[in-house]
Amino acid sequence: MYSLGVLAFTSFLLALVLTPLWRNLCRRWGWVDRPDGGRRLHRVPVPRVGGVPIFAAYLGAMAVVVLSPLAGGDLVQAGLPMAWRILPGAALVFAAGLADDVRGLKPWHKLVAQFTAGYIVFWAGVEITSVAGWAVPAWLSLPATLLWLAGCSNAFNLIDGVDGLGAGAALFATITILLGALLQNNIALALATVPLAGALAGFLRYNFNPASIFLGDSGSLTLGFLLGCFGLVWGQKSATVLGMTAPLMALAVPLLDTAIAIARRFLRGEPLFKADAGHIHHRLLARGLTPRRAVLLLYGACGLAATLSLVSSLSYGEAKGLVIVLFCAAAWIGVQHLGYVEFGLAGRMLLEGAFRRHLNHQLALAAFAQELEAAQTPEECWRAVCRASRTFGFTEIEMRLNGDRFWEALGEGNGRASWRVEIPLEGEGWLRLTRCIEAAGAPTVLAPFAEAIHRGIERFCRRAEEPARAAGA
Repeated sequence: MYSLGVLAFTSFLLALVLTPLWRNLCRRWGWVDRPDGGRRLHRVPVPRVGGVPIFAAYLGAMAVVVLSPLAGGDLVQAGLPMAWRILPGAALVFAAGLADDVRGLKPWHKLVAQFTAGYIVFWAGVEITSVAGWAVPAWLSLPATLLWLAGCSNAFNLIDGVDGLGAGAALFATITILLGALLQNNIALALATVPLAGALAGFLRYNFNPASIFLGDSGSLTLGFLLGCFGLVWGQKSATVLGMTAPLMALAVPLLDTAIAIARRFLRGEPLFKADAGHIHHRLLARGLTPRRAVLLLYGACGLAATLSLVSSLSYGEAKGLVIVLFCAAAWIGVQHLGYVEFGLAGRMLLEGAFRRHLNHQLALAAFAQELEAAQTPEECWRAVCRASRTFGFTEIEMRLNGDRFWEALGEGNGRASWRVEIPLEGEGWLRLTRCIEAAGAPTVLAPFAEAIHRGIERFCRRAEEPARAAGA
């Protein structure tokens, strides 16, 4: 315990002293984050390379303990190899983040660095070995480990959008893993995590609202990577069946924010790595909370997740299942209160059958396109169009093609207000579709249906002209 105290106090003191010195150097060199009136909420340029004093404080505390004759002797020497296995990979992620802060890197450059760092720690023995009590096959362990570490790294990078949020969430997660290590009597993991807790506590003095320095990618990516590694070690040593449950809960807020961001962008058809203003902290700000209150509320969520994580690590059987249910329920309630329109609409589509109707419309549209492609005469085209129009709820259809006129009533309009769409066809032809405004279940395939009609009948007309051209030749 004496060594843990030395590590914590030393890293805290180093971060407290080094952060303002580094902040002033960043201002002098122009390494600052400038406000843009959009996602960047600060009003003045703020130094953005905060990962340097954190990483320096972490390494400095380790060096002090190793070199100090009073720091714990054999216990420290037995425990420090855990940190040495993780540090080479963390140093690579830190270097990539620093390069991005100073010069700028493309997203795939940082992803390559994260995967390479993950490969390094994997071969050092930090890996996913089991999930939910099932042993992970050897061929799956490496990709699962790489995805986990890259996910954790980017989760803390994405959530670091308000003063003090990224560093505070990392501090909650670090303390949770530290307590879990002590409960397991895992001295190696405790020695690896405690200097990070001290460094983050010292850094938060300058990073909390109003922040005078930001984490930057050098800080957020490195913190996420380190905590991902610590979580894997914690899961490996867990005596419970669901070994990775506790680490997942400890990192719940950043990971949940990332999962929500990916799901939102997928539902909207947007690039998954595109920056936007839809993260959890943005939603809280949009609901009228000040940046400080939004951060404190998310600290509360981190504290709740940390508590459930530790309870989960100590529980067995039904008690552990109850903790997981409570955690999932709290997460679901929290997401519901954030008011994401995408999830509400997607849920209603599934519950009300809108997804099934949309799927049926798409299937009918595909069948119509095939039927129109196989038509040999204008009458066959007309019958195909009539059948599809009836399926999509149109009440009247009229077509003029190659001098021939077709008309048919497909349903009872009863004089109700209607709207009409006219589709130009080959030559002077056209097709008019009429539908009642009050008709239920308006198809979402109207535009694709119109395009399929136009494209299919044009192809039919070209096929009909080919024999005449061949005879003329």
